[in-house]
Amino acid sequence: MKRIFYTTAAVVVSAAMLISSCKNNDNKLESGSVPVTPNSISQSEYNEFKEWKQEQENTQTKTTPATPQTVVVHKHYTVNKTTTAPVAQKTKKKGWSKAAKGTAIGAGVGAAAGAIIVKKNRALGAAAGGVLGGGVGYGVGRSMDKKDGRY
Repeated sequence: MKRIFYTTAAVVVSAAMLISSCKNNDNKLESGSVPVTPNSISQSEYNEFKEWKQEQENTQTKTTPATPQTVVVHKHYTVNKTTTAPVAQKTKKKGWSKAAKGTAIGAGVGAAAGAIIVKKNRALGAAAGGVLGGGVGYGVGRSMDKKDGRY
């Protein structure tokens, strides 16, 4: 009964904190955009900015060239007259890595050993043994892969 009460109280308090942390911004317009004239600048400064912006737009339309500029691309080709012997490509090894094999074998052996050792709860022993055996098997297989240069 106490557990249900504490869980319900924690959920209600969390919801109340979430709702109270949300702000309602009244200074935004209905569209969700920022107001056009913020309080930090005066109206005269804003009007000067609007005039400057209009002048910039007018000069951009006047200076836009009527014809697009042509771009010339020069390509230079060189010929390599010396030939070299082909370099042997390193082939990627296929199949299971030794780390994967070690994990599978270790998990199987560990699960069997855990089930045999823990007689009261064989499933728990198998699970614990499988995890431990898989970890040990991965470590051994990974070190073997490093020696072979797979990783």
